[in-house]
Amino acid sequence: MANAPLIAASILAADFAKLGEEISVVDAAGADWIHVDVMDGHLVPNISMGPGIVRAIRPYTSKTFDVHLMISPVEAYLQGFVEAGADIITVHPEACTHIHHTLQLIRSFGVKAGIALSLDTSLKTLNNLLDIVDLIVVMTVKPGFGGQNFILSQLKKITAVRQRIDATNYPIHLEVDGGVTADISRRVVAAGADVLVAGTATFKGGRDSYASNIAAMRTVN
Repeated sequence: MANAPLIAASILAADFAKLGEEISVVDAAGADWIHVDVMDGHLVPNISMGPGIVRAIRPYTSKTFDVHLMISPVEAYLQGFVEAGADIITVHPEACTHIHHTLQLIRSFGVKAGIALSLDTSLKTLNNLLDIVDLIVVMTVKPGFGGQNFILSQLKKITAVRQRIDATNYPIHLEVDGGVTADISRRVVAAGADVLVAGTATFKGGRDSYASNIAAMRTVN
């Protein structure tokens, strides 16, 4: 029987005009983490938010801030996001001069370090990194856009990453990001994920639906 996954509510799908309120409501509705997508218009096509927004919304919840940096270059901005309130910072290896150094730098600030694997990022990228990573994110859509459909071929990648994690003694979370719905959640948890990023699936239907939306994604048995 699979364990219920953690739900990381992606605020990219929230009402930005009332972002603080949205975070408080989704916190009360049962979200485990708050997922913050930071996009620069360079590494990915869209532009979203910076450290100032993270700092502004930090007081609205004590839940883990799971900050996904889709920016390049990335190293110069790490401390700013840590100071703004990030608890986990995930980076793309393609945006790093040296991914090993970047992960070590993130951890040196006292927060957890994550690595995101895009659709075409090889699993070989994880070689020699599992001892310094706290979170591995398998992207199941093209990074940079919300509301996309889950790419089913990535299920094999999730399983392969889970096998790599299980071959170690390290407490690494395996997060899936992109197109997660209540129906898809069962498949990705069965494949080995223990954290689900959910934006549209969390925030659809308005605030009265947030709790039931989250509960539906947690029900994987």
